[in-house]
Amino acid sequence: MLKKIIFSALCCVWVPAYAFDIGQLMDELGQRQQGRARFEEIKYIAILDKPLHASGELYFQAPNTLEKRTMKPKQEFLALEGNRITLERDGKKKQFNLNRYPQVSAFVGAIRGLLTGNRQEIEQNYKTQLEGGIEKWVLTLTPSDERVADVIQSVKVIGEKGEVRSIEYVQRDGDHSLMTIDPISDQ
Repeated sequence: MLKKIIFSALCCVWVPAYAFDIGQLMDELGQRQQGRARFEEIKYIAILDKPLHASGELYFQAPNTLEKRTMKPKQEFLALEGNRITLERDGKKKQFNLNRYPQVSAFVGAIRGLLTGNRQEIEQNYKTQLEGGIEKWVLTLTPSDERVADVIQSVKVIGEKGEVRSIEYVQRDGDHSLMTIDPISDQ
């Protein structure tokens, strides 16, 4: 009996405890090459009396395509392909190059990095803090670049397994938004 107790104790010492880390999360997120989801977004802006609500669909195709199609309160289409952003609203179409807007580029890079499981892209401009396990995790991104920190206070991403379920974005001026994401099954 004593031998079994000692053997069990030694096994516990020799077997490393499982710890979910950022590398495992990125591997899990990088598994999905494309996806569609419904979203609801609430934006809190200091100069407005009440929050703005929006809803619609998201589409992602690795490595560089992300689309946000807002259906309510009014239709809007935002597409990211590589470093080009296209915005269609009220029958007008505008295009921008992300390279001209480093703070926006840093935020988009973090989102793209999450969706593709690209840790390097995230860590170019953010420090990461991961809590939880694979079943439910919270990744907090804090800007490490001063230019980004002038605009963004933090980005908090909550997920389950290899899926992002919500993104909370807090600006330095206190304005913030919360987007909840509900994946649409491919079947």
